[in-house]
Amino acid sequence: MNVFVAGGSGAIGIPLVRALVAGGHQVSALTRTGHKRDELRALGAAVVLADALDRESLIAAVAAANPTHVVHQLTALPKSGPRRARDLEATNRLRIEGTRNLLDAAIRSGARRFLVGSFAMLASQGSGTDAGDNPGAAAVHSMETQVLDASARGGIEGIVLRYGMFYGFDAASTQSMIEQVKKRRLPVVRGDTSQLPLIYIDDAVSATIRALGLAPAGSSYDIVDDRAVSLTEIVEALAKHTGAAAPFKVPAWLPRLVAPYLARVSSTRLSLSNAKAKAELGWRPTYPTLADGLAQMFQRAA
Repeated sequence: MNVFVAGGSGAIGIPLVRALVAGGHQVSALTRTGHKRDELRALGAAVVLADALDRESLIAAVAAANPTHVVHQLTALPKSGPRRARDLEATNRLRIEGTRNLLDAAIRSGARRFLVGSFAMLASQGSGTDAGDNPGAAAVHSMETQVLDASARGGIEGIVLRYGMFYGFDAASTQSMIEQVKKRRLPVVRGDTSQLPLIYIDDAVSATIRALGLAPAGSSYDIVDDRAVSLTEIVEALAKHTGAAAPFKVPAWLPRLVAPYLARVSSTRLSLSNAKAKAELGWRPTYPTLADGLAQMFQRAA
C-alpha cells in the first residue's frame, strides 16, 4: 500500500506510521508544523507539511503523494486531552471542513480507500444532534457521514473506525493522567457507575492496518477493549501501578459545579462491542482489558 496519513504526528499517527513502515508500506505523513518532521523521517515516512484547512494546498500535497490509501487521523486536541467544550473547537473544524478537503483531495488523486478514525464516545451522541447542543458530537457525525456518503456514491471506498479512549505511553492524555494521579489532583466520584470504552493505542494501530486491507467499503467498526471500565477503575489502577496514594473521593455534585467535563465523563455509560471487528477483520486486541494494557505499559517502562 501507498498510504497517506493525515495527522501523522498525532497520538495515533506516530505509532501508525511506525507500524505501516515496518510492514513494508510506502508512507507519506501529513503534519501542520515542522517540529515532528525529523521524528517522522526517522521512522521512514515522507513528510508532507500542509494545513488540512487549506483546500488547494492539501489537494496538491495528496496529488504529489499519489496514495492508494488515505487515513484521516486529524485532530488538534490539547496534549492533556480536552477539559472543556472550547478545547474541541479546532478539532471540530478539522472533522467538518478538514474531512471535506481531505476527501476531495483523496478522490481527485485517485486513491482507492479512505479510512477515518472517529471517536466512539462522541459518535454515540452524534446522530441527529443539533450542533448547538453538542458541537463535538455533531462534528463527529458530519465527519462519519461525509465518508460513508462518498463511499455510497462510489467515489471512494470509505471506512469508519470508532476508537475508544486511547491509553498508553504514546498517548499524552495518559501521561497527563499519571501526573495528576501522582499529585492526587484527579479525584473520583462516589458511586461512580460510568462505563467508558477504552483501547490500548497499539491495538488501535493494529485494527487500523487490518481495516485498511480487509474492511468492506462503507463499513464501520467499534475499536474498543473487551470490557468498558469506570473512571474510578482507571484512576485507581494508575495509582496502584505508580505507587501513588489512593485518589480522593468526592460527591457527584462537586464535579458538576467545578469540573463539568469530568462530571460528564464520570456519568457516561457506553459499553460497546468489538465483536464485528473480530468477526469481519480477524482482529483481536492484544490487551483486551485495561488491566492487561496497563501491566504491559508499565512493564515496558520499567
